[in-house]
Amino acid sequence: MTNKEMKAVIYCRVSNKTQTTRGDGLGSQETRCREYAKYKGYEVEAVFTDDVSGSLIKRPGMQAMLKHLSKYRKNPRVAIIDDISRLARGLDAHLQLRAAIAKAGATLESPSIEFGEDSDSVLVENLLASVSQHQRQKNSEQTLNRMKSRLKNGYWVFQAPIGFRYQKTSGQGKILVRDEHLASIVQEALEGYANGRFQIQVEIKRFLESFPEFPKNRKGEVHPQRVTNLLTRVFYAGYIESEDWQVSLRPGRHEGLISLETFKAIQDRLTSNAKAPARKNLNLDFPLRGYVSCGECGHNLTACWAKGRSARHPYYMCFQKGCSSYRKSIRRDVIEDEFEQFLLSLKPTKELFNLALAMFKDLWGYRVASQKDHSKSLELEISKGERKIEQLLDRIVDAESDSVVSAYEKRIGQLQFDKQVMQEKISNCGRPIRDFDKSFRTAMDFLANPYQLWDTGRMEDRHTVMKLTFTDKLRYVRGEGFRTPETALPFKALSGISGDENKMVRSEGFEPSTPGSGNQCSIP
Repeated sequence: MTNKEMKAVIYCRVSNKTQTTRGDGLGSQETRCREYAKYKGYEVEAVFTDDVSGSLIKRPGMQAMLKHLSKYRKNPRVAIIDDISRLARGLDAHLQLRAAIAKAGATLESPSIEFGEDSDSVLVENLLASVSQHQRQKNSEQTLNRMKSRLKNGYWVFQAPIGFRYQKTSGQGKILVRDEHLASIVQEALEGYANGRFQIQVEIKRFLESFPEFPKNRKGEVHPQRVTNLLTRVFYAGYIESEDWQVSLRPGRHEGLISLETFKAIQDRLTSNAKAPARKNLNLDFPLRGYVSCGECGHNLTACWAKGRSARHPYYMCFQKGCSSYRKSIRRDVIEDEFEQFLLSLKPTKELFNLALAMFKDLWGYRVASQKDHSKSLELEISKGERKIEQLLDRIVDAESDSVVSAYEKRIGQLQFDKQVMQEKISNCGRPIRDFDKSFRTAMDFLANPYQLWDTGRMEDRHTVMKLTFTDKLRYVRGEGFRTPETALPFKALSGISGDENKMVRSEGFEPSTPGSGNQCSIP
């Protein structure tokens, strides 16, 4: 068979899919192989490609080429590769693929090397395959070392977590920056769990699923493990660490979504006693469930749907045996309408509202001034912690038991974490996280009318209203209504100033004052 009658196939490979989309590695290899085939007088009948590591043997393109070659054992084909490294990046993989190509009845050729069967040619081929393997391993080592060094310098080197994206920065390469709107969603979820707005992780899961843009699985759900990852990664507090790479906790070069103190509060909640998950559908139907107790016996009112002749009806009721209200139902609209009327009554008068604003400003100034003294006490605590760390390090040197050493190392890690928390507090002393206007607007909007937050209809907002407005469960007496509730300090203080323990507002309410008039302000 002459060269003009000989048919050939071309095999090209790059290391990953990125090289396929961003470069022309496959195209340049194919061009060189076609020029070689034209020079040799071969007819190219097929081209096979892969975008996987050369250390792998089972590759889609390679398997397809071997299957194609096996069909023409009686009319052997030539397999052309651009370079020996394109076939494999390891000696074992190279030898196995060479044997597979020979078994398929084909011969291997390349414009870069002449494959022969004599001992010298085999030696050169094996040496080149070994060099290719060494280069792959060396590149891997260098890449890994660069990644470790960059991680030690505070730069994240892995896939960008949810809420962040990579951005090229002059002199620093790619660094992580906030990826809005996801960053704000994650931040709200983390802070909500830290301050008790979300009692259990299932509530965070439902909160995240309420945003269409938040990543979900094929079922349209946020996997529970993703929620756990969000809660347990110190990365979101602006710090990095890697146990696998022996990189201890250190400040990152990215801006955290939460403070380290907030992260610590989250970890404390995760390690505390777990609470039973709330039933999703029932809580959505009965927002007061768990917050209202029976006025007769003090036990929580439960909630249910009762079947009627033509429809189902929602009720609250007491299921405590021996109670005079046992299994006596209270219509949902009755108890919830009364509750909403009470919320509406919690509007302070215009005068009390302005007085609260003045008090808020005075307290703000006092807290800012007191931060200097707090900073000094934190510095003393850091010094004590450093001395404890030095003592534990001395004990590790003398320890002979691995379990004792492990216990000391765990304690040192905790002390170093606490030190980082206190250093963060010191850096923030005298520097409010938010300015006065933003803090005032958030607090006073709620104080001016807590019903507005309740009226959003979102379950997490309604739970927030209950936690911020009342210090204890509301007690409801069937047929009479709510007993005087124990309101939270801001409402109690304003009620005390007004001289009326039950009413805080005139029936007509009040209009927000116009901006720019002394201590007055506007409420949006």
